[in-house]
Amino acid sequence: MSATTIITDTHTHLYSEEFDQDRDEMIRRALNAGVTRFFIPAIDAAATQSMYDLEKNYPENVFLMMGLHPTYVKENYLDELQHVETELAKRKFYAVGEIGIDLYWDKTHLAEQQFAFRKQIQLAKQYKLPIVIHCREAFNEIFEILEEEKSEDLFGIFHCFTGTHEQALQAISYNMKLGIGGVATFKNGKIDQFLNQIDLKNIVLETDSPYLAPIPYRGKRNESSYIVNVVAKLADIYDVSEEEIAAITTQNSQDVFGI
Repeated sequence: MSATTIITDTHTHLYSEEFDQDRDEMIRRALNAGVTRFFIPAIDAAATQSMYDLEKNYPENVFLMMGLHPTYVKENYLDELQHVETELAKRKFYAVGEIGIDLYWDKTHLAEQQFAFRKQIQLAKQYKLPIVIHCREAFNEIFEILEEEKSEDLFGIFHCFTGTHEQALQAISYNMKLGIGGVATFKNGKIDQFLNQIDLKNIVLETDSPYLAPIPYRGKRNESSYIVNVVAKLADIYDVSEEEIAAITTQNSQDVFGI
């Protein structure tokens, strides 16, 4: 790719403790690879200060979201939602996320997850922000709430999309882009089999680092520079240049986040 190519990582947990030993070096590798825009999803209140520190250190490159991750919806979820509401009122964020429903690890808090998802969608509408959805083994539950909440001012990204072609079209029908990362490079990832039937205008790139590293790093710690492997895979799937993948997906991210 050319030196002027801009790549956007729409979902990376750069504040994760897995980067505590080499965070600046890891970010430098990404910047050197042309990855110059990092969108940072929130997890819970405990992560907020780390996110602010990251933004302070990289003000030109780091863009923050605010939200309560579904696997962190516990007994104190109302306090956590209040924290989200308080922070959103205080300063600018670029999305409400990551939010959603996760039934992979634990189904005991489904009702609370549904409540939190709906509440945060309503906050996003209030602030005219996109949402970034986390969905794991919960497509029906997610779609049910999106169907009820759908409107002109509901839009965002279906992060780490791993569904079927039909589910992809359904997600897009709710004004969602599909967040595509390392899974697209997996032999058993499946989404590579139909992605070229999805218009590129509906795709954004992400790593979800430190998770879901692409081939050839699968099973290792992921980092934002590895997104170039996803770019290469999508260039192959869509039969276009890597520069075109980078340009279109970055434009798509600008359309979603407004920056």
